[in-house]
Amino acid sequence: MRLRPFAALSAAALAAVLLAGCAGGGDAATPSGSGAPAADLCSAAAPTGTISEGISATGDFGAVPTVDFAKPLSTDGLSLQRTVMIEGDGAPLAAGNFVNYAATIVDGTTGEVLSQTGYTPGDVLPEQVSPESGGQIFGCATVGSRLALAAATSGAANPSIVYVIDVLGVTPLAAWGQEQDPVAGMPTVALDESGAPTITIPDADPLAETTVVALKKGDGASVAPGDQVLLQYAGVRWSNGEVFDSTWAKGGVPITLATTGVVSGFRQALEGQTVGSQVLVSMTPADGYGEGEINTTDLKGDTLVFVVDILGTATPAAAGQ
Repeated sequence: MRLRPFAALSAAALAAVLLAGCAGGGDAATPSGSGAPAADLCSAAAPTGTISEGISATGDFGAVPTVDFAKPLSTDGLSLQRTVMIEGDGAPLAAGNFVNYAATIVDGTTGEVLSQTGYTPGDVLPEQVSPESGGQIFGCATVGSRLALAAATSGAANPSIVYVIDVLGVTPLAAWGQEQDPVAGMPTVALDESGAPTITIPDADPLAETTVVALKKGDGASVAPGDQVLLQYAGVRWSNGEVFDSTWAKGGVPITLATTGVVSGFRQALEGQTVGSQVLVSMTPADGYGEGEINTTDLKGDTLVFVVDILGTATPAAAGQ
């Protein structure tokens, strides 16, 4: 059964599919660090009940647990129940946070493990939570918490499903890696307090080849070909230094892109980089939007410069899983 994003799930539909290898991004909620009250998520959390309270999970936090409960799981009157098994000592989640999590999903009838994800870096993207999306699952849990959920489903294959979720942390909205030395001849980048970049083009001809340099070096998983990447970016034209696109200018909410779904120069900027990194790329027209005469209506013919903050990466599940 294919995993789906929390954003696609309602309380009634939650158990009809397995937990998501989630796509972040979009405008479903305010950004992390926006100060949105945690109370919004507290009230969205699914209620606890005797069924979710009867789930046990042994094993260290952040590691694959052994899950047990009375089988088959009773579905009488069950929609979605949620119990905090371990209360973490970190900050409570707030609407708009991008949550790092690990999840074990178990068939409520047989106890068979259906999925385990998030226990290895690069398994799953951070999930943006709001009262409408993921709030029933996470609520305002504190970082370091372990949650148990039980849900009924109308599906014949899995009439009930058990989830054990570890809340590992919250992803920042800007790259956090170690700053690297600047490279001569490349544009320069200045960051404001939020991490939004201002790109200054040198008074020189565009670079003859696509060039990628790391401004910050992260310590997370490496981006592999075909990965889904959670990122922020800003792009300017070399010809005039004007910004033509920017997630920062659209509210500072990260988006998710596949490395196979972008132009060659952008792909070169992503693949092989590590999560937490900030990357500067100058891409030739051939690796961008095509060669030709520079004009004001499209990006053809122009050398383009991007600053990209890589905030998460995940390899999509194999087709049919």
